[in-house]
Amino acid sequence: METRSTQKHIRISPRKVKIVLDLIRGKDVDTAMGILKNTPKAASPEILKLLTKVTADAENNFSMNRDNLYVSECFVGPGMTLKRLMPRAKGSADRILKRTSHITIAVAEKE
Repeated sequence: METRSTQKHIRISPRKVKIVLDLIRGKDVDTAMGILKNTPKAASPEILKLLTKVTADAENNFSMNRDNLYVSECFVGPGMTLKRLMPRAKGSADRILKRTSHITIAVAEKE
């Protein structure tokens, strides 16, 4: 059995989130949480919150054993992009793209 959870519109670029997700894919939940707590990336706290949420869902709603849980699947997709303008020389402007992410994590029980 697998449980998945999604967090949308996180104000971090998907490219930066993917680096952290690659570290925890396929690991036990406790090991993955330890990795996230000690990784100095901006995406780590957001992913840790989502992993805690999906682990609690698996325990409380689906009666899975926490000791047997592992991160079976995790991926990130692009969310909406906020467009902003930055003033430049001679009255012109440059476009600033503030990217967002949709993060999905799934945990499953080991057989």
